[in-house]
Amino acid sequence: MGAVNKRRVAGDIGEREVVLFLIGMRVNQLWRVDRWFPVMTAMPRMIVELMKDPSRGLLARPRTFVSGRTVCVIQYWNSFEDLERYARASDAAHLPAWRSFNRRIKANGTVGIWHETYRVTPGSVESVYVNMPDFGLAHAVAGVPAAQRGQSAAMRLGLRDEDTPPVAPY
Repeated sequence: MGAVNKRRVAGDIGEREVVLFLIGMRVNQLWRVDRWFPVMTAMPRMIVELMKDPSRGLLARPRTFVSGRTVCVIQYWNSFEDLERYARASDAAHLPAWRSFNRRIKANGTVGIWHETYRVTPGSVESVYVNMPDFGLAHAVAGVPAAQRGQSAAMRLGLRDEDTPPVAPY
C-alpha cells in the first residue's frame, strides 16, 4: 500500500460496469498440509500472471485478508466476460489449478474453496475512503474527491437529491 490520502475519496466507476470477485479458501484439516498448501500457493501464481498481463482484465493488484483458517482475496475485474475467459483459458494458471483441486481434493473435506461474483453497475455502488491509502474500488478504477460523488452514501447511490450527511464533511 502507498501513502495515506489525507482526504475523503470515493470510488467512481463512471458509466461502466465492473466485477467484484471474492475468492478464497478455508483450511479444514490443519494437519493435512500436503492438501491445503498446494491450494494456498496457486493463487499467488495467478495474481502474478494477471498483474503481468493487464489485457486479461484484472483492474488492480488484489488485496488478501486472512481470518483464522480462511483466506479471502478481493479482486476487481473489467467485466464478467474477462473473468470467465481467464477462468477457462487453457494458457493460464487457473484452469490447471482448478483441475488439480478436483483431482486431489474434490469432496474429501481437507480444504474448502469458495468464490462470490458481483456485477457492479452505475448507480448500484458507493464507497468512501478517509485517511486511507489507495484501496478497494477507488484503487481499482478511479478515486475522486468524495464531494464530487456526493457527501452522503444515499447521494453517492443516487437515492436522494438532497445531500446533507449526518456529520459535517470536510
